[in-house]
Amino acid sequence: MQLIWLRSDLRQHDNTALAAAAARGPTVAVYLLSPQQWLEHDDAPCKVDFWLRNLRELSHSLGALNIPLLIRSAAHWDQAPAELLKLCRQLKIEAVHVNEEYGVHESRRDEAVAETLRAEGIEFHSYLDQLLFKPGTVLTRTGTYFQVFSQFRKVCYERLHGSLPSRLKAPGKQAALNIASDAIPDEVKGFATPSESLRALWPAGEEEARRRLDTFTDAQIDYYQSERDFPAKPGTSQLSPYLAAGVISPRQCLHAALHSNQGEFESGKVGAVTWINELLWREFYKHILVGYPRVSRHRAFRPETEALAWRNAPEDLKAWQEARTGLPIIDAAMRQLLETGWMHNRLRMVVAMFLTKNLLIDWREGERFFMRHLIDGDLAANNGGWQWSSSTGTDSAPYFRIFNPVSQSEKFDAEGVFIKHWLPELAGLNKKQVHNPASAGGLFGVADYPAPIVNLGASRDRALTAFKNLPSRQSAGAVNE
Repeated sequence: MQLIWLRSDLRQHDNTALAAAAARGPTVAVYLLSPQQWLEHDDAPCKVDFWLRNLRELSHSLGALNIPLLIRSAAHWDQAPAELLKLCRQLKIEAVHVNEEYGVHESRRDEAVAETLRAEGIEFHSYLDQLLFKPGTVLTRTGTYFQVFSQFRKVCYERLHGSLPSRLKAPGKQAALNIASDAIPDEVKGFATPSESLRALWPAGEEEARRRLDTFTDAQIDYYQSERDFPAKPGTSQLSPYLAAGVISPRQCLHAALHSNQGEFESGKVGAVTWINELLWREFYKHILVGYPRVSRHRAFRPETEALAWRNAPEDLKAWQEARTGLPIIDAAMRQLLETGWMHNRLRMVVAMFLTKNLLIDWREGERFFMRHLIDGDLAANNGGWQWSSSTGTDSAPYFRIFNPVSQSEKFDAEGVFIKHWLPELAGLNKKQVHNPASAGGLFGVADYPAPIVNLGASRDRALTAFKNLPSRQSAGAVNE
């Protein structure tokens, strides 16, 4: 009997470990509920709920193949080896199959499980699945992990031209086992159930993920490059929660994008090329996580930035968290996050730069808050994005690059459509005033909207000074966008 231990791979199609297990014999699936570990990792309640809803869909589709899905508890990952060994003994399991996960805690957990099982004569097999390339196989000429995305991408392109990673079919139906699937819980203690409106935005299941992928690559991908930065437009794929939970694979995404672009990575439709680029950024940050494990230990990628004189400003942090900064594009983006579990990518950069540069608050505060609210929260991508914005990360924005939220708002939400959707109290302002109500003079019916908590010019100068005072700083002139 074979056991597949499901984690961030909640699908039956193109699932490497599932295909390998089923090819070797009768297969059972298991999922471990680990609420204590999830709390330590700041996993959002809406993300845990998304996992449970996807598990319910997956249990149904695996059931049609006579593959039972069992639910077990290991509150902390330290308990995973004993819990899995107990199950393996009960079911007389010969081999356990998993898809690789990345991060310090994930690696330690899998090493401990493998050691415990092998000591009992049970095989443990792990497979490359959530990435196109195994970390450690895309390296510089000197054998180190890439730190610059464009160089990493170039090698990825060369590899992909040589051979595309192929997709795997779902397993066939196996003979019925005398094992019943477990009921999937509706909730897990410690994680509140999100609103029905949030859940409705993110239906669970592979069918929905593939529908979104098909819709995007059939029609929208052509406009991706030109529309992805405009938060009021449906310019992005909205697939990130499905990728983070493994409801769809990066291989499926890559093949769909290539199909829409006659097999080209670097030429043809600029929208498809740009989207493939985004898949490779996701890949890049996972490789960084493995190559430079300090980033998964809450450390800056650029060690010299650990000396930054971040401000201890709890009231400013709270105003940012609660969408009360007085800067409409910041507050609208934060409301989108709080109500939907998701934020438009351009706005993730804008609000992150505002927190870390204009408010000079430690990027770790923002990283943690995002993880606690994002349905697509992913350690590598979230950490990579925050460290990019705060100029502490690999291949990050230079410290003097500071987005001006008002300029960004005027450029990417010119008519104020996005702002007015999330801040209806500003609906009465014209398209000039809506980006900066304080400059309008007078109340204009927005008495409920706060004044800006910071002066953008003065706070920008403060950030430049803080970065210039670092022991080893980047040398270049200031840029204000």
